[in-house]
Amino acid sequence: MKQRKHQHLVETIVNSPAKTQGNFRETAELISELLCQHLVLDGVSVWRYNLDLTRQYAVSRFALNDDVYQLRDVDISLCPSYLNTLKTNRYIDASDAAADPRVREIESCWLSGRGVKSTLDVAIRINGRLEGVLCLERANSRGIWHDSEIYVACQIADQLALTLATQQGYEQQEILSLFQSAVEQSDYVTMLVNLNSERIEYINPAHSKMSGIAREKVQGASVGNLTFFNQYPEQAQLLLTQLREGKPVSGEVPLTRPDGKRYYLKYHATPFVTQRGNLYALVHSEDNTQPHLYQAELERLAWCCGLTGLYNRTHFIQILERTMEGVLVLVDLVGFKRFNDTYGHDQGDVMLIEMARRIRHFADIHKAIEIARVGSDEFALLLAPSQQLGEDARIEKLYEQLKAPLHIGREQVDPKPALAVVDIAEVADIISPIAGADIAVQYAKKKQGNNIQLFNSALVSAFHQDSEIERELHVAIRGRQFELYYQPLRDLQTQQYIGAEALIRWHHPKRGVLYPGSFIDVAEQSGLIGHIGSWVLEAACKQLNLWQHHNINLSMHVNVSARQFFGGHLYEQVWQLLTRYRLKPRTLILEITETELMEDVIHATNMCKELSELGVGLAIDDFGTGYSSMRYLKQFPISKIKIDRSFISDLTVSRESQEIVSAIIAMAKALNISLTAEGVETCEQEEFLSGCDCHQAQGFLYSPALRSPDFNEFINLEDKLRDEV
Repeated sequence: MKQRKHQHLVETIVNSPAKTQGNFRETAELISELLCQHLVLDGVSVWRYNLDLTRQYAVSRFALNDDVYQLRDVDISLCPSYLNTLKTNRYIDASDAAADPRVREIESCWLSGRGVKSTLDVAIRINGRLEGVLCLERANSRGIWHDSEIYVACQIADQLALTLATQQGYEQQEILSLFQSAVEQSDYVTMLVNLNSERIEYINPAHSKMSGIAREKVQGASVGNLTFFNQYPEQAQLLLTQLREGKPVSGEVPLTRPDGKRYYLKYHATPFVTQRGNLYALVHSEDNTQPHLYQAELERLAWCCGLTGLYNRTHFIQILERTMEGVLVLVDLVGFKRFNDTYGHDQGDVMLIEMARRIRHFADIHKAIEIARVGSDEFALLLAPSQQLGEDARIEKLYEQLKAPLHIGREQVDPKPALAVVDIAEVADIISPIAGADIAVQYAKKKQGNNIQLFNSALVSAFHQDSEIERELHVAIRGRQFELYYQPLRDLQTQQYIGAEALIRWHHPKRGVLYPGSFIDVAEQSGLIGHIGSWVLEAACKQLNLWQHHNINLSMHVNVSARQFFGGHLYEQVWQLLTRYRLKPRTLILEITETELMEDVIHATNMCKELSELGVGLAIDDFGTGYSSMRYLKQFPISKIKIDRSFISDLTVSRESQEIVSAIIAMAKALNISLTAEGVETCEQEEFLSGCDCHQAQGFLYSPALRSPDFNEFINLEDKLRDEV
């Protein structure tokens, strides 16, 4: 019941007008009062820190005895140890403030004088930066702070961070009011486009000088009147689509003026949303006709790949070492080894030759400095310098060309390219360009949607961090530092909980509880995912056996990685676990992402059929993000589809998400497949899904992932409440 009250408290705050509107002070005041009453506290306060963390100021405070409750001092620079603790830890739970070294600096000057015996201070962070602190105080010690109190305080601190971030976003919008007066006299073209109506609502005089078209013919008219849209209609529509999706775009195209003069247009457009919710794009462009392409050295006869006719790695590296600026693009074919093993080396050679042809065609059009085959399934391009490489239209064009289907014999094959993009000048003092590309391409392979990764210095740090995590994972496996949490699945028709998804947590000795996102990718890259996945599967089956032994009729969902799914040992492991724990048929459901399932359709189909024959349910996780073909989807013996949370999060405000979700539900009905919506957080989302006959849902609206004892208590409590009703 306590957990239910805590959840209700969080929901009250999340759904409050102050939180929804991004009013940080009013939200803090509401939280202070509710927490003080809900957790029986003597005082609750919310504090903000300045940029250099030397001063603090009170945002809100609430106390049961307001006469004796005094604010803390505003000078925080005298407490460096306390600040460092908040920076590196989620919270400080000082049950005995007088004896706890973590609050020694604030105890003598702030706490003891007001009779505070225990304090729970929770950090408020935005993107990792410490912005403030939520302080819960008791004048009389009542023992340690309970996990449930810490949990709800951390949740509410997160809501404060979200509110503050929203408020800061609103404040930034005021700057736009100065836009027109600042750019009217600029030599650079500036344009404001309403992305909903596709109308040009503002354009400065510089456009007329560059394009030769009068301002009166453009401002107030459709974007279709622009030269770019007339001469590159398909590319222009693609850019509009990307802008509507919230992605900034940039590139360079050759255009022709009405008088026949040609010029190069370099552009950059950034989407933004006004305070009224209208979607706009701010466009900057300039005339960039000065030549920017370099002539490549011709040494093809001595440095060519015999299969593709491209230069080889040795030649390319020599050219790269003499290049001081430009763009290095590394292309990797994801899953090529598996393709080679499945279809044979002759068919693999056909794919490599076709990829080389496409890259050569792209290089001819875009005047690449150099292209080469630098590995068994890797190609490299050296392009002239450009701005905003990650969104460069040339790179997007290359990616689209490479991933287009091709026919090998009677089979249609969908190549899976991953692109790493490196600005050579920017990495000169950090790392060699090819080494940077090798690091970036590993991250490109893991991205959803377009597998394009721009290299930056953060990737080097991430690479070293991943190496450290890999070392620590070996220790975690040996030291049994993992634990499974369980998130309930709710049937939207019967309003009963019918299953749980097993989610791994790592109890790191120094960093606390780590979620899968912080270590699963490293485990997959290092090959440790096999050990971890096997442990997760057995632990989940063991828990499911306990539930069934106590007549708790639930299904157990377990995530399976691509390496585990295609590794060759999954069938035997599942058979042994089903036999050992005597699990009921169809109560164990394995989840694999849509993208991973499509990596090798033939192998995946066979594996799914074999597992289905064992009595194991199969679910496609994160559905809608992998663009799988209906033709393939019908041939998998899938029992469930899980709609990705990205479509659910903006379900009540995005018509596009509503249409996508409705289409997925209709498709599932047609295929007679069960459907679960992930990430349901509001009653409005649940109401929409129920109205569309979605079968099941999971998310924070019902419960976060819980430890086994908490999950059992949660399920039993829900059953009791239903019985009372």
